Amino acid sequence: MADERYIDDERDPDAGFAPETDEEGEESGLYEHFAITADKGQSLLRLDKFLVAHMENCSRNRIQAAADSGNILVNDRPAKSSYKVKPLDRIRIVMPWPKAEYEIVPEDIPLDIRYEDDDLLIVDKAAGMVVHPGVGNHYGTLVNALTFHLQNLPMFSEGNTRAGLVHRIDKNTSGLLVVAKNEEAHAKLAKQFFDHSIQRRYVALVWGNFDTDEGTVTGNIGRSPHDRQKMFVFADGSDGKHAVTHWRVLKRYGYVTLVECRLETGRTHQIRVHMAWIGHPLFNDERYGGDRILKGTTFAKYRQFIENCFAAMPRHALHARLLGFVHPRTGGEVLFESELPADFRALIDKWESYGATARAAVTE
Repeated sequence: MADERYIDDERDPDAGFAPETDEEGEESGLYEHFAITADKGQSLLRLDKFLVAHMENCSRNRIQAAADSGNILVNDRPAKSSYKVKPLDRIRIVMPWPKAEYEIVPEDIPLDIRYEDDDLLIVDKAAGMVVHPGVGNHYGTLVNALTFHLQNLPMFSEGNTRAGLVHRIDKNTSGLLVVAKNEEAHAKLAKQFFDHSIQRRYVALVWGNFDTDEGTVTGNIGRSPHDRQKMFVFADGSDGKHAVTHWRVLKRYGYVTLVECRLETGRTHQIRVHMAWIGHPLFNDERYGGDRILKGTTFAKYRQFIENCFAAMPRHALHARLLGFVHPRTGGEVLFESELPADFRALIDKWESYGATARAAVTE
């Protein structure tokens, strides 16, 4: 869509200040993709017909899908396709994602597709894969792979860097993503993410033990005033955007804890920054201080054990385990789950063995 500009600066630090990925789902806020003011002499005309006449390479079907999802605003209010445009109406198309200017090269990259139908597919993304092209990541991304896999579909033949994407997860986070295969599915799924009605559950290994078995972290998240490559919690609510993370303990290992995180919102690095803020950084999260020994003993044997753990999972310990939403065509609830990947299982196995050895030493 033409005449595009950002109306929100919630961009991911991992992408060199270009909107990239966040492990919690969608970038927050809406981005303006097209804006126009009707002439003084404009005659009454259906909104979809008006926009088809004023936008390049945009079908009436695509416009209607955007309107059905509340993404077309007339004088700052959502409008349906049948709305009659009047003189001096201010019309804007907004989406929960911006469009970047990169050429998409279809690449035959293997994908772990867990489910696929005519409207969507579910991908279990491996750690290390960037979701879509950005600064420094023009090739080898999920979008490059999807563009090859779905190259016969209209959405994926236009070179859109975010074709089909309604949310993202960070490069070094593994787990589930839903991808839309047509405009109607994309609009309806995007609306669910923007409304925070999607079910998203993550598994994380974090430093430290907890006094309780579950809790909630509430704190506005925005870019750090001290380090532009990091996000920051503004506890007083003076800046940033509202963010809520619910957590519960899955397994205690003494010095580290396996937790499940359930998101109400989807801010950039939300789980990573919220857990670090309450004193429990993700294990081996170099950006938020989890890549060093934060709990445990001073013994050389323990230090070597932690180094072995870091080597077993050389990334932050976070996996997008569960994804649930309303299917855009059937209207039924669907739910998908993903097992922990091999590196995460290897890390847990090490802590299981360490705990067993420690318990045995105590009982001897």
